[in-house]
Amino acid sequence: MDRDRLLEFDDDAPPPGESPWVAGAGPGRDLTIVEHDPRWAEQYADLAGRIRRALCAVALRIEHVGSTSVSGLPAKPIVDVDVTVPDPDDEAAYVPALEAAGFVLAVREPWWQGHRLLRHADPRANVHVFGPEAAEPQRHLIFREWLRTHPQDRERYAAAKRAAAAAGGHVMEYNARKQEVLREILVRAINRAG
Repeated sequence: MDRDRLLEFDDDAPPPGESPWVAGAGPGRDLTIVEHDPRWAEQYADLAGRIRRALCAVALRIEHVGSTSVSGLPAKPIVDVDVTVPDPDDEAAYVPALEAAGFVLAVREPWWQGHRLLRHADPRANVHVFGPEAAEPQRHLIFREWLRTHPQDRERYAAAKRAAAAAGGHVMEYNARKQEVLREILVRAINRAG
């Protein structure tokens, strides 16, 4: 994916009358930040296995992303997983299989890179589904690798996360409060990656 596309942040609001939340779902309110837990890698491995068994060849790629994927980075104890499928708008190809494996569809955002979000209760997880052309999963990987190898930025991002969580509210507000620091680090990482 070219650098210019990775640097185009498409933060469009939902179209008029649309909500990203499926019926009965809404943003989480648990903003507890804990120190890094090595068990998160094991939880990811378990989740990835469940997803692979449920989706077989439909899952083109499964990645551990987000703060739980970076050793030494404090995080909300919710494992983030990116799953790439051929067509995220074809929910029949993956949503029923994931629901049968214990995942629950919470977000449907066809206007934003085809994004879907499914939640899992034990272990707690957010599974983000995108198509192969989406820029966001690539950004997630660049950010993850950068934080793994740049301790100063890891600490800066940790401080932003703690400050954002301390302000309370729900997860979307938390994400917005830490976004400036996240984007500044991410843009630098993308530019360095070429």
